[in-house]
Amino acid sequence: MSDRAAGYETARPDVQAHVPAGARSILELGCSAGALGAALKARAEDVTVVGVELDPDYAKVAEGRLDRVVVADAEAFIAGPPPPEAPFDCLIAADVLEHLVDPWTTLQRAAELVRPGGTVVVSVPNVLFFGGLLRIVRERRWPRDAEGLFDRTHLRWFSRSDAEELLRGAGLQDIAIEPRFFVEGPSLRRRRRLARTPLAPFLPVQHIVTGVR
Repeated sequence: MSDRAAGYETARPDVQAHVPAGARSILELGCSAGALGAALKARAEDVTVVGVELDPDYAKVAEGRLDRVVVADAEAFIAGPPPPEAPFDCLIAADVLEHLVDPWTTLQRAAELVRPGGTVVVSVPNVLFFGGLLRIVRERRWPRDAEGLFDRTHLRWFSRSDAEELLRGAGLQDIAIEPRFFVEGPSLRRRRRLARTPLAPFLPVQHIVTGVR
C-alpha cells in the first residue's frame, strides 16, 4: 500500500470538482482507502457513498469512511445483481477501468445503475503522454511501475479519443473532457497554449471524462 499511496489514496479534488453538488447517492468503483468518498460526504449532508474495492486492506480502511464497501472485483460486482442503493446520482470510476479486462462492457452496465440525468465521472491515464512515449523509446521496453501511467496491473490503455468512445459506448451524452497536466505555473500555461496545437494529444498525463445518462 505504501508504494501506491500517492496514486491511489488521495481525495482527488480534480475528480470531486466533476461530481455535481446535488449528488446524494454515489457509487465509486475502485474506492481504494475511501479518501475521495469521504471528501464527498464531508462537503454536503445526507450523502451516501457505496464503494467497491478489490484490495481487502484498502477496503478495511474505506469501511470506516464510507456508508458501505463491497470487497469485490469491479467487473464481477457490476455483472451481479444491482445493489439495493441503486439508482445512483453519480458513478465514479477514477483510475480503475484501465485495470479491467473489459472496461467497455463494465462501464455500460455500471451506467445503467445511474438514474436518468445522473452523472458518470471517469479518469484514465493518457497512453499518448509524451513523457511516457519518450521513456519507452529511451528504455526500449514497456515499464512496469507500482503506480502511474505504467502501473504493472494495467490491462487496457486509453488516449483522449479512446476515453471519449468509452463513454459514448456506454450510452452517455454531453461528453466533456478535462486534460490533466500535473504541472503548475509557467509550465501549465505553456502546455495549455500547446494544447491548442496538433501536439494536444501528447500533453496530458490523464483525462477526466464526464457524461450524462
